[in-house]
Amino acid sequence: MRIRNAFPVFGLLTTLALAGCSTTSDSASVDDKGAGPTVQTAQIFDDAYGVTKDAGYSLPAIPISRVKPQFRRQVVSYQTTERPGTIIVNTRERFLYYILPNGKAMRYGIGVGKQGFAWAGTAYVAWKQEWPTWHPPKEMAVRRPDVAKYVEDGMGPGLSNPLGARAMYLFNEDGKDTLFRLHGTPEWASIGTAASSGCIRLMNQDVIDLYSRVRPGKGTSKVIVIQ
Repeated sequence: MRIRNAFPVFGLLTTLALAGCSTTSDSASVDDKGAGPTVQTAQIFDDAYGVTKDAGYSLPAIPISRVKPQFRRQVVSYQTTERPGTIIVNTRERFLYYILPNGKAMRYGIGVGKQGFAWAGTAYVAWKQEWPTWHPPKEMAVRRPDVAKYVEDGMGPGLSNPLGARAMYLFNEDGKDTLFRLHGTPEWASIGTAASSGCIRLMNQDVIDLYSRVRPGKGTSKVIVIQ
């Protein structure tokens, strides 16, 4: 399974910082000042992180007790004028909200690249991919020679692939690739942290759930990224 590696460029900074979706993370956690307002949790899905069979792969169980409760998948109260099906990504809170009817949202914990803070705006999911191939940008290969071999041919799908089990590709209103991705990650411990570079990552079990809800298309998958 291959994904395209050549897209229109949307800003030099995002080109250099986001295309690779690197997995290396630091130890910085979300501080209390960035946690945002308290919301009421209607349901939490602690039982959703066991061994998961998917497309011939066996995703290992996540030791969910080691993930902070706020970053586990849960239905929360969320008042917004956006219609159900909209995705709101709050990079500073480290939360992704999928808007549900009746003032609710499915909330997922995320990890965000430090450079991810450089982009905010409105986009849509142009297309999505199960078990994608990863193509790091040439700029990343300069910093990390160990990934240089994947620039042209890519790293094939698998449990160690930095894009995880699913990837969703965000384009702007002009139909250009933002180079901003929503994707899975094998590094569950990076959720709630700022990674060294890259896109918006979710635990693999969470990105599979989100992927199943999203219908690609400009009129059906609005994504709002806020800081």
